[in-house]
Amino acid sequence: MDLIWWLLWIFWFTAYIYVVIVVITDLFRDENLSGWFKALWIIALVFVPFLTALIYVIARGKGMAERARERYAGVPEADDYRPSASVSPAEDIAKAKALLDAGTITQGEFDALKSKALGNQYFGA
Repeated sequence: MDLIWWLLWIFWFTAYIYVVIVVITDLFRDENLSGWFKALWIIALVFVPFLTALIYVIARGKGMAERARERYAGVPEADDYRPSASVSPAEDIAKAKALLDAGTITQGEFDALKSKALGNQYFGA
């Protein structure tokens, strides 16, 4: 029975620490709140931690959600980072040549892209 209480205590303590970290990060992310009010919230978190975290989540929970939504609104989906599939090696080499002619890449980078497009493992092949 002691093990169950110990595990329950560890769970609640970990959840509380997570809430405190979320509250502190939200405090520093809020641009509308003055520095003095931020300091007061931090002092209250130090001296009356559980009650302060509970009051903060109740009083400012809607604003916390809005700030989190704004933060993640500009983050593209993971699918946007996938490179497009190659159509043909000739097209890849042509794109690399256009980059070389524009001065965007060096001759060595062009050679590496050409080698990769042709499927060679070594640059000199």
